[in-house]
Amino acid sequence: MEQLLTQIVTTAKGMWRHRWLALAVAWVVAIVGGIIAFSVPDKYEASARIYVDTQSILKPLMYGLAIPPNVEQQVGMLSRTLISRPNMEKLVRMADLDLGAKSKAEQDAVITGLMDSVQIKSTGRDNLYTLSYRAARPDQAQRVVQALVSMFVESSLGGSRKDTQTAKAFIDEQIKAYEVKLDEAETRLKEFRIRNIEMNNVEGKDSAAKIGELSQQLREARLALREAEQAREAAKQQLKSASSMAAPSLLSMPDAPDLGANTAEIDARIAAQNRNLDALLQRYTDQHPDVVGARRLIKDLEAQKRKELDDQRAAAAAAAAAAASAASAADSSAAVGALGAMAQQEMGKMLATYDLQVASLKARVDEYAGRYKNAVEMLKTAPQLEAEEARLTRDHAIHKRNYEDLVARRERASMSGELETAAGVVDFRLIDPPRVSPEPVAPNRFALLALACAISLAAGIATAFLASQLRPVFHSAADLRNKVTVPLLGVVSMVSSAIEVRRERMSMVRFMVGSGGLVGTFILAFLIMTILAARKVA
Repeated sequence: MEQLLTQIVTTAKGMWRHRWLALAVAWVVAIVGGIIAFSVPDKYEASARIYVDTQSILKPLMYGLAIPPNVEQQVGMLSRTLISRPNMEKLVRMADLDLGAKSKAEQDAVITGLMDSVQIKSTGRDNLYTLSYRAARPDQAQRVVQALVSMFVESSLGGSRKDTQTAKAFIDEQIKAYEVKLDEAETRLKEFRIRNIEMNNVEGKDSAAKIGELSQQLREARLALREAEQAREAAKQQLKSASSMAAPSLLSMPDAPDLGANTAEIDARIAAQNRNLDALLQRYTDQHPDVVGARRLIKDLEAQKRKELDDQRAAAAAAAAAAASAASAADSSAAVGALGAMAQQEMGKMLATYDLQVASLKARVDEYAGRYKNAVEMLKTAPQLEAEEARLTRDHAIHKRNYEDLVARRERASMSGELETAAGVVDFRLIDPPRVSPEPVAPNRFALLALACAISLAAGIATAFLASQLRPVFHSAADLRNKVTVPLLGVVSMVSSAIEVRRERMSMVRFMVGSGGLVGTFILAFLIMTILAARKVA
């Protein structure tokens, strides 16, 4: 600590030797600083405040129909990008700031100065923006702010309209491209279906399901054919019996003609419908329309069968009555012959009916067999065709969905553009019109003078310190002993006379007067400026 204090005292003594140089430098810096502080021209500030109202009744009404414009983001981006060189060039022309510029360099200087002076400040959540500008003339500052307000409003609306038009143009180009792709996909799918028209199934079943259905139909047709053939064979046996029997045998024959022989076709149809009903009940409920229709058809067939049996019984009774009357009127041989002839005639009609039924069922079986064979042959190539159809259908669906989405987006973009330009969507309210402060807002001469005073004092102290370091002096024997390596034999003291003491005192007084004058000058300048400012306010 003692060494530090010794070093400080030594440095202060060295600086004291160069006090006059430091005082001269301080005065020069103070004079230059004062001249600069009073020569800086006054600056007048013009400002305006704009409120952006984004709460519109149209936004909730158009929700879902159009894309609502993000006005807050647009205006926020505009406030950050409005101070650009192209905009400032336009602002210079609008405010007539380029009238005094004679060359390109001067115009660039005006634009650069304008970019540094124009300010746009936002309060954030309140959507309130303050536009300000400082200039040497009040009228010039007001013109600049007025032009800046116009640019602020026009640029926000014009930019959004331009973005909407660009988006619509891009979407229109994409729609045209997808129209061509969709037409090509539809043409490929149509040509494929025309080439493979036999693969088309209205019910939407695949090849395996179609073969299963054809196999079931073929089995049912073959079963019906076997039933018809057995019924025909029974009819042939009955015809042979009727032709070989005599009249007494015929009258005493215990087995009457089979009344249900003519109903074999109806029985086969009832059996087929019952099987169909069982299959439907496995998939549907009792209230399904197909189940209800199948039951109604079975009921109609059973009613038809009962009516047929009733007709056959009535015909047999009439034939028996005729035979009895003939037997009583004629001899027994004639009656037997008449009855045998009638039985043969009835059996012949029944046999002819069965022949027609068998022929019809054979044709049905052949048709189903051919269809089943063709379906089995087509099944070999069906997977490849179905895969190709699925691919074509998928491509067509993708192009169609993209096309419809683009059309919907174009309509939304068009409606959004109209929504942005509609009255009431966004409202720019000029809260404070452009006005200029009556007094200069810059420069702050008090601060400049204080800064000049501080700089001048710092310059004097720095000058004295640098001079003491450039031309050092030993002020004590201890300093000299520490700096040199030769032994110190002694110290010669200096005795000042009264004249030298008086001269030293006068020098001290002059230095104090010079230093006090420097500080007093700054204090006097502060007082004068305060008085002038008070008079202006009064």
